[in-house]
Amino acid sequence: MMDGASHKIRLLEQSPAIEGQFSQFVESTDWQVVTQTHQAKTEQDVLRALAKSKLDVDDFAALISPAAEPYLLEMVTKSEQLTLQRFGNTLSLFAPLYLSNTCANECTYCGFSMSNAIKRLTLNESQINKEVAAIKSKGFDHILLVTGETNKVSMPYFERMIPLIKPHFSQLSMEVQPLDMEEYKRLQGIGLDGVLVYQETYRRTTYLEHHLRGNKSNFNYRLDAPDRIGQAGIHKIGLGVLLGLEDWRTDSLMMAHHLRHLQKRYWRSRFSVAFPRIRPCEGGIVPKSIISDRQLVQLIAAWRLFDRDLEMSLSTRESPTFRHHAVRMGFTTMSAESKTQPGGYADDAQDALEQFEISDERPVADIMTMIREQGRDVIWKDWDPALSGP
Repeated sequence: MMDGASHKIRLLEQSPAIEGQFSQFVESTDWQVVTQTHQAKTEQDVLRALAKSKLDVDDFAALISPAAEPYLLEMVTKSEQLTLQRFGNTLSLFAPLYLSNTCANECTYCGFSMSNAIKRLTLNESQINKEVAAIKSKGFDHILLVTGETNKVSMPYFERMIPLIKPHFSQLSMEVQPLDMEEYKRLQGIGLDGVLVYQETYRRTTYLEHHLRGNKSNFNYRLDAPDRIGQAGIHKIGLGVLLGLEDWRTDSLMMAHHLRHLQKRYWRSRFSVAFPRIRPCEGGIVPKSIISDRQLVQLIAAWRLFDRDLEMSLSTRESPTFRHHAVRMGFTTMSAESKTQPGGYADDAQDALEQFEISDERPVADIMTMIREQGRDVIWKDWDPALSGP
């Protein structure tokens, strides 16, 4: 079955790698060589990285390697210290607002995949107003707009809905299909502050195995979306891989290369990373690469040591127990009481399918109590567009 799917995939038109953008780096990089980079790290490499105040990608490879596992406590302690120094004793909360579960992609790990025979729902203005009111009643001032990927929910829809939503929130980000640079500029002009585009995996062959149909199967176009976001001058750019599709260490190392690439070129933007692990969903898959809780802690600490200015986000994919212990680890923001189906907050979901199962279903009040019990303060707003200036 996969052989047949792979044959069809090869017939799909793929965007070429673009000189100066990250697709060119990936095109010229051997996955196995990157894998050998972290596999070859020794205890001395780890100690050298821990002793440095400014780390490079090679140091990051050492910190995510098996050789670093005995130094986990030291890494976590240093991660907590760096987070407090840079971001203070605070943690911000946000909520995802799912506008539509309509999708024209066939992705093996996602409940929105087009072949799933589920009820589709795209919110209209009235439904969005009810969702906004429900989210605001919980205290949120930072919202992430999420949709499936389809031409029916694209620029005309975004340009109609963002002005409706933005006046209610200080910070508005999006996690939708990749767009052209000029489209990002237009959305910025009507209130968009940040864009998250998760590559899912940086290994082309694996990517094509899991993205069987639809625009998302265009590997390079998605890969270069953060370059286009930076060129558009968007304030915040978010990166992530879906932990479990491929070797988590190699994918994370590729993302570290991607971050440094973007920081050198679009230094006016802020950057964030997230750590989504594959969660159960309709028609879901068994992960190829299992990352344990302990290994996820190692990865999180390594990212903070790698870049002390980096914003780091933790979602409700993770269990209440894990999130409880992770509060002080290095995160700057986390979601709370998330609904991953359109209409979920105002009970307008009408049995629409969730994108994936939520693990931490506690209400916002309980999340706030948990954060404060860990000695941190909850904040609802960490940015204002006025700070960007003309």
